[in-house]
Amino acid sequence: MTSPQNQPQPLLAVLWMMGALASFTSMAVAARELTQDLTVFQISFMRTVICLSLLLPYAYKLGWQEMKTTRLKTHVGRNIIHFGGQFGWIYGVSVLPLAAVFSLEFSAPVWTAILAAFLLKERLTRTRVVSIALGFAGILVILRPGSDLMQPASFVVIGAAVCFAFTYVFTRGLASTESAFKIIFYMNLIQLPIGLVLSVPVWITPSVEMIPFIAILGICGITSHYSIARAMAHADAAVVSPLDFLRLPLVAVIGFLLYQEPWNPYVLLGGAITFSGNLLNIWTEQKAHRKTAMPVLDTTEAARERST
Repeated sequence: MTSPQNQPQPLLAVLWMMGALASFTSMAVAARELTQDLTVFQISFMRTVICLSLLLPYAYKLGWQEMKTTRLKTHVGRNIIHFGGQFGWIYGVSVLPLAAVFSLEFSAPVWTAILAAFLLKERLTRTRVVSIALGFAGILVILRPGSDLMQPASFVVIGAAVCFAFTYVFTRGLASTESAFKIIFYMNLIQLPIGLVLSVPVWITPSVEMIPFIAILGICGITSHYSIARAMAHADAAVVSPLDFLRLPLVAVIGFLLYQEPWNPYVLLGGAITFSGNLLNIWTEQKAHRKTAMPVLDTTEAARERST
């Protein structure tokens, strides 16, 4: 019998996802503002400083025995790739309309399914093939011939999505021995010196006006993940994941209000097509896993890897 504490609570899940959406949108705006004066490397470094400072007290509380790892090489490899994805995402936010970045980012689960088939030997089911096809169809709608988005920056964002897919595959492997907190902690710990080394040659001292945006970028990198985790604790992935699509119209409105970015129906349509493929895969996976009483694989987590 399910205890009252473990019963689904969709309303609480919705409220936590609203917090996640607010965090993702705030990160995009903060990154856009900071790239007007600072380099992408420096922004990544300062975001990591904030995140690590928030994680350190809990890591200290857990103690060295709990935080030490025997898989440091895997953590290093994962986070070198993740740093590349983070660089591509922030660069995309600085150059492209915000809605376009989020739409292209929805392709991360597509690349995850492809990489998992090759690297983890996961079977490409009919549903996953359809999901991949819809993902590519969505990208083609966004980057249609003659579109203003057919430019190098768009392919940098797609490259970032591929990097996030790689990190998700790495996370799948690490999760067998490492806690979620440990994975996030080592991610920030490893990316700190990477960002520092790359930032020093192009360092610009942040102005007082930039400090709130730096704080927002770092804090929301933590709150976005925490909010998603809490939402998943109150409802199934099939309930929570559709809410993730609201990021796209929300950021389109923010882009229009703050930066006068025009509405692009092809971007919204392409994002919707790609996301529908992701959602189809989630629903099918959940149905299959319910039959075998196994945990559900939420492939949309790959798109969220950017914020860790």
